[in-house]
Amino acid sequence: MRNTIGYAAVVGQVVVLAAGAPLLTGWMRQVRARLEGRAGAGVLQPWRDTRKLLRKEPITPVGTGPAFRAAPALLVATTVVAGALVPLLSTDTPVSGHADLIVVVALVSLGTLALALAGLDTGTAFGGMGASREMTVASLVEPTLLLSVFALSIPAGTTNVPAIVSGAIHSPARLASPAGLLAVAALAVAVLAETSRIPVDNPSTHLELTMIHEAMVLEYAGPDLALVELGAQMRLTLLLGLLSSLFVPWGIATGLSWTSLVVAAVLFAVKVAVLGAVLAAAEVFWAKVRLFRVPELLAGSFLLALLAVTASYFLNGAS
Repeated sequence: MRNTIGYAAVVGQVVVLAAGAPLLTGWMRQVRARLEGRAGAGVLQPWRDTRKLLRKEPITPVGTGPAFRAAPALLVATTVVAGALVPLLSTDTPVSGHADLIVVVALVSLGTLALALAGLDTGTAFGGMGASREMTVASLVEPTLLLSVFALSIPAGTTNVPAIVSGAIHSPARLASPAGLLAVAALAVAVLAETSRIPVDNPSTHLELTMIHEAMVLEYAGPDLALVELGAQMRLTLLLGLLSSLFVPWGIATGLSWTSLVVAAVLFAVKVAVLGAVLAAAEVFWAKVRLFRVPELLAGSFLLALLAVTASYFLNGAS
């Protein structure tokens, strides 16, 4: 019975991630539309777009190689595996022992690398430009992700993400410490950059010279484009879920019971919806920063993460 509930928790996390990601994107677009005085296309519009793309004929540009063809599936696969490892619903699953911080960040980075290689594989100017910019951003974002969560791992004594979340549930004072506040600020900026949101990138832009993520996927069409869009939506949901699990962990199941899993799923949807609404509202009032200012912003978030690690080390050592 215990193993059955544990595997159900893993499957539930993947299902919630895959099914809820387009809904989260539609919800954020709807919030933004309302704040801008527009009606909006509706929360289900991303699902309609995905269905339309899946019905179209796949087109592969002449001259592209395996990197271009494999990137969409690899992006979705790495996000699904990371979603199974990260404690979105439960900290006690059969795969919890493998959910190391470095493994999770490596899976996210692998999806980024796959898209960058796909952009280079097309041989187009925009694809190469977007891949270059994406890797520049990633070189600053990935260390920030590692350090911000590592700051929380010091008092927990482990880099296992479920153990960190479980420790935060039982010792909430860690989250209100200076290290916790610095870490949440650093991680929030890293999530914005990793998911190509304002102020680092504009997901709805049509100006080629300012594109980062969109420039890499201009050559995709049909089912491949549907996978790319779904992968990007899942990464946004995953990272917002990781942010909520680390800093608002209450409601996540620490034991194995059907009731706790259902409650955790409902609370996860609420927390991610609130974070998505806050992000969408902020994007209405924020402007995209100039491309040459993006490294300064990300370097600032890395400094916050480094300060969080330093503060956590000294505070944990003093205690």
